[in-house]
Amino acid sequence: MHEHATPAEACSGSALGLLFRQVRDAMWARMERELAAAGHDLTFSQFIAIKKLATGTAGVTDLARAADLNPGAMTRLLDKLEARGLLVRVADPSDRRALHIHLTDAGRKLWGDVDQCGRRVRERALHGMDDATRTLLTGLLEQVRDNLLSTD
Repeated sequence: MHEHATPAEACSGSALGLLFRQVRDAMWARMERELAAAGHDLTFSQFIAIKKLATGTAGVTDLARAADLNPGAMTRLLDKLEARGLLVRVADPSDRRALHIHLTDAGRKLWGDVDQCGRRVRERALHGMDDATRTLLTGLLEQVRDNLLSTD
């Protein structure tokens, strides 16, 4: 059981930042354990790339941003997924320097299963929270993110 900090302590920059980092790291670690338990040899970053591609095509830069990787690391990650037959890279007919990355049928089939892993992790993270609390938490986190991204 953790001692609760005072409001001033809880909202100090270092304590809040550390808490966000701990939550992120715990989510990533739990997801990797869930994927392994389900028999999927995927890292969290690979999961994120597949998740993003499940909603359509994306470029290397978009995928790298989503997975918090540099473009070179994302290219290596995509090489591994492509070698496993989970995605293909197709040259853009109007710009041969650009690539469209798509999930293959095997990638879409895998997504159907690993999406369930993600749902189980989210449910575990939000255990004990009713719908109103979940909505409030999401809204507060979005507000914090937006506040930090604001340029004013």
